[in-house]
Amino acid sequence: MRKTIERIAGDSEGVSYEFPVFRFAGADKAAPSAYLQAALHAGELPGVVAIDALMPMLAKAEAEGRIKGDITLIPQANPVGRAQYHFGEHQGRFHLGTRNNFNRDFPLLAAPDTKLLPDTTLGTADQRLKTRLLQLSIGHDIVLDLHCDDEGLAYLYVHTSLWPDMADCAAAMGVDAVILWDEDSDGTFEGASIMPYQNVPADVARFDRRVATTVEYRGILDVDGALAASDAEGLYRLLVARGVIADTALPSPGPFTGTVAPLENIDMMPSPRAGAILYDVKPGDRVAKGARLATIIHGPGEADGRTEVFAPQAGIILTRRSRRIIRAGEDLLKLVGDEKSADARSGTLED
Repeated sequence: MRKTIERIAGDSEGVSYEFPVFRFAGADKAAPSAYLQAALHAGELPGVVAIDALMPMLAKAEAEGRIKGDITLIPQANPVGRAQYHFGEHQGRFHLGTRNNFNRDFPLLAAPDTKLLPDTTLGTADQRLKTRLLQLSIGHDIVLDLHCDDEGLAYLYVHTSLWPDMADCAAAMGVDAVILWDEDSDGTFEGASIMPYQNVPADVARFDRRVATTVEYRGILDVDGALAASDAEGLYRLLVARGVIADTALPSPGPFTGTVAPLENIDMMPSPRAGAILYDVKPGDRVAKGARLATIIHGPGEADGRTEVFAPQAGIILTRRSRRIIRAGEDLLKLVGDEKSADARSGTLED
């Protein structure tokens, strides 16, 4: 294993950021290669501890000569966001200088060629970080961007061109759901990882061996040793299933039995009032159309101080808010409906 340090200059004198990159060299140049990064939204730590738990497994495979394809890992991909605190509260989702989401505005390239990337010395710190991360990831057959939600199930976002070929990956990782998408106008890291392959020859795209996905590892508070070990085992199984690592002791993944739905089926359920949330449902619950999902307490102690929110269709609760305070119009949860949402959205679901 080889460790290097990447440095990103800050936007003012005397400021710079750095993050480590770990590389395991594969013995077979024809084998698929893999790139894993975590904490692009710097406060989302389940993926960080999963990579930490994965590293000893990779070190053992390396010592035994079982690593076939190159593996690159970035456990903490956003030192800029990691350093951001405002009145004692960590702010790792948006760059405070530009107000841009750290998982938006990645360059969407016409082909998988790093020469098409912007100059890494230009732009603000967050823009230069995004360009460098994409530069490090392009060319890998497997690209995993590890995130988490507020409170939720473990699920994947997968481009429609990669499904159902990626069903083995979902099964290997043991996730509960897969959300399929086909449009990215916002420049997410996942979009920037798959879009360069959409209009190139089939022998370059190689969708049969390509993996690009955003992994949502449950909720932001699910930073736990047992979960990290389980997630690491899932990542390891994926690398074995796709031929990056040789391990004859592991069986091939079975069929994926979780929920699979297009992004257009998701209802985000904006809150009609500001107040405190009393949830009637939790992630994983199946609800019928018309079931009560939550009650908003907007006038405590008043006869008309409660507003109930009901399911617009039958489906599965994918996520909900971790904080119980809400403003009017903010989203209460993600309901993966059995049908297309009346408020169907394309592109990203949230800012």
